[in-house]
Amino acid sequence: MEFLTYNNLAAFEKEPVPNLPNSNFEWSFKFLPIEKRNAIFTIYNLLSYIDNIVDIDNYFSKKNDVELIQHKLNRISRWIDIIDELYDDSKNTSSYLAPLKYAIKRFNIPNQYFHFLFNGFRRDLHQNRYQSFDELKEYMFEVASIVGLITIEILGYKYQSTKEYAINLGYALQLTNIIRDVKTDKDRGYIYLPLNDLQKFKYTEEDLINEEYNDNFVELMGYQSQKAKEYFHKARTLLRPDERKSMFAAGIMDEIYFRLLEKIELMDYNIFKNKIKVSNSHKFMIALKHFLSLQLFISRLKSIRS
Repeated sequence: MEFLTYNNLAAFEKEPVPNLPNSNFEWSFKFLPIEKRNAIFTIYNLLSYIDNIVDIDNYFSKKNDVELIQHKLNRISRWIDIIDELYDDSKNTSSYLAPLKYAIKRFNIPNQYFHFLFNGFRRDLHQNRYQSFDELKEYMFEVASIVGLITIEILGYKYQSTKEYAINLGYALQLTNIIRDVKTDKDRGYIYLPLNDLQKFKYTEEDLINEEYNDNFVELMGYQSQKAKEYFHKARTLLRPDERKSMFAAGIMDEIYFRLLEKIELMDYNIFKNKIKVSNSHKFMIALKHFLSLQLFISRLKSIRS
């Protein structure tokens, strides 16, 4: 069974095929067995495709375009119905969506996870500011931690603590994305940094819109970075040693995003100047290093047990 592609999704919906960039996640899953790799690519392509529905023409000047937003909400609602139908064996499945149904059934992905995700997508269509971190955390759970929970269903896990690992790693990755994308999100009319935090560091929405890079902004971003690091640390402490092998791909994702966060810090959070990223060659080296360190860890673990 091949994986679901943007072409499949667009053909099913009779919509233009979106031109979407590659994700950091792609490098994390290249080393998986083909069945798991195809399932993960299927899920990530679906989510990228739906996320693109939210983003198309979704700029601040058009936020009050009721017709446009309603059209997007209708498409998302339709996709929720489509996903629900995939769980019903009495319903016929389009050949375009066969890889998605296979992944859902093969890895027993709970339907409620998709409902959380799609609620996050809908939230992006009516909310572009977050007053507090607790409010932002609800959104991050829906769009990031749930992705982690779906991922570990495919990777396979044994312990309840691994679910908490996935949830906290989701927070860490999404916070890193928010820090990296402050400028591009702002240009789209979104400010994900909690407004309470802006007030705390005496940095206004107007300052952000005008791309004011000053000490207050650096302190604000440093505060966000520290939060992300705390979630990275919490996730790592929740992962049991004998679960590291099954969570190999998630570990690569952790290291790539943590390196991205470090690069942003080294640039003193000047995300207005250039979009900071980890090069493909660096991602490959991170993946290779993680693979080799895991092999060494497994070898030591076997010698201890023997």
